[in-house]
Amino acid sequence: MRILAEAHFPELPNYYRGKVRENYDLPDGRRIIISTDRLSAFDRILTCIPYKGQVLTQTARYWFEATKDICPNHVLSYPDPNVVVGKRLDILPVEIVVRGYLAGTTGTSILTLYKKGEREMYGIRLPDGMRDNQILPEPIITPTSKEFDGGHDEPLTPAEIVERGLLTKAQWQTLSQYALALFARGQSLARERGLILVDTKYEFGTDAAGNIILADEIHTPDSSRYWLADSYQASFESGKRPASFDKDFVRAWVAERCDPYKDPIPEIPADLIEQTSKVYISAYEAITAQPFVPDDNGETPIERVRRNLQPFFASA
Repeated sequence: MRILAEAHFPELPNYYRGKVRENYDLPDGRRIIISTDRLSAFDRILTCIPYKGQVLTQTARYWFEATKDICPNHVLSYPDPNVVVGKRLDILPVEIVVRGYLAGTTGTSILTLYKKGEREMYGIRLPDGMRDNQILPEPIITPTSKEFDGGHDEPLTPAEIVERGLLTKAQWQTLSQYALALFARGQSLARERGLILVDTKYEFGTDAAGNIILADEIHTPDSSRYWLADSYQASFESGKRPASFDKDFVRAWVAERCDPYKDPIPEIPADLIEQTSKVYISAYEAITAQPFVPDDNGETPIERVRRNLQPFFASA
């Protein structure tokens, strides 16, 4: 199995290792972002999934190109299937999630809060009598604080965002307009593919001139929830979760066998890893309506990435 587990190049400066991505900041204001095949869950790395990094990079590429008329994004070039070179931005301290359905499982999801009896959340009031996975009257933005130091994200209202000085009023207006327009485009194109874009996360930053720019990734299987449209109505009526790209095989397998936050991770079977890889690839093909073409050119993935990044070594 071809795996890109690490992407550390001493020839490049200002190295930062994230859970999944390796980052380098060049002196001229560009950032190199390499998506590895690492699978992160429970605040740790569980394993690597073949082609996961390429799937995420190329899915985001499809969406960045399909939405560039709506919102400027950070992309400058794609020197490798796992690599995007973008503008270095100052990331805004508010995480933006747009939701079209009453769904979710986390503590800040609207379904979790709704089941606790809350109706006013994120500066919005939801009607009584809604059911799990029901479509919302209209898509909503559910912003949270973005805790860079590992703290817990906190639900915010638009008024709180401005009052705390996290964003100016003008920034919030621009950002919210971008987010809702991006989500509408995403839902429209997903519908053409037989999919429902349920909710998604966006990350925005500002460039040196103060312009708000879309960063990170967009509408990928990791940042978004998709349902298969033909499964929705029957599932909703029976109170079940609609069919989706279920790529949490590894997460569920680990959680059944240990406390994943404390215990050593048991060896994960190769067939489970392969199954998860196939789900990522099928998600790419369903979302983009394009065949996935793995870059298997005889080199190892790390050798291929090194070769394709050679031009950046000199400028570093």
